[in-house]
Amino acid sequence: MIHESAHAWSAAFLGDATAQRLGRISLNPSRHIDPIGTVLLPIVAIWSGAPIIGWAKPVPVNPANLKHPRRDFLYIAAAGPMSNLVLAVFAAIILSVYPAGSHGPDTYLTGSGTTQVFLLASAMFDINVLLAVFNMIPIPPLDGGNVLAGLLPETAARVFDNLIRPWGFVLLYLLLLTGVLGNMIMPVYGFFGELLLR
Repeated sequence: MIHESAHAWSAAFLGDATAQRLGRISLNPSRHIDPIGTVLLPIVAIWSGAPIIGWAKPVPVNPANLKHPRRDFLYIAAAGPMSNLVLAVFAAIILSVYPAGSHGPDTYLTGSGTTQVFLLASAMFDINVLLAVFNMIPIPPLDGGNVLAGLLPETAARVFDNLIRPWGFVLLYLLLLTGVLGNMIMPVYGFFGELLLR
């Protein structure tokens, strides 16, 4: 929700109110649900035991409304993962207030409020770091693919987009099924863990 809202808000801030008019600057999950990516594929994956890859409804952006289309679209793409990192930092701050070492062996059995806060913040940290890192993989339609396209020279960006974008989900599944995806994500996740959870 916050990830997609960040895309929509940054687009509006940079001059394109398309997503804002569609109500996408919202924390209401129903505004961001994609019938296939958010509902159907995860259900099929859970039922079949296949790896889960899903997505929310894409945030529409009209580059014609942006003052600097390529640069601004890069910023809009990066806004989603950045929102996840902000949430991860917030969770890390909570975890510094409720460190794991402050819980005795019985607190997990009693379900104390402090323990619940710690567990919730831990999950919040893990999920948001993993989402940020996953979404920054430079394969379209992930945000990282759009960021890379914005960094490349315009001609190279067009070649990259034409060659890679049609095969993006196939490449992601190949990386997932071969274990390469985990090898890409986990070291970066570990880096953020060391950086933020000291």
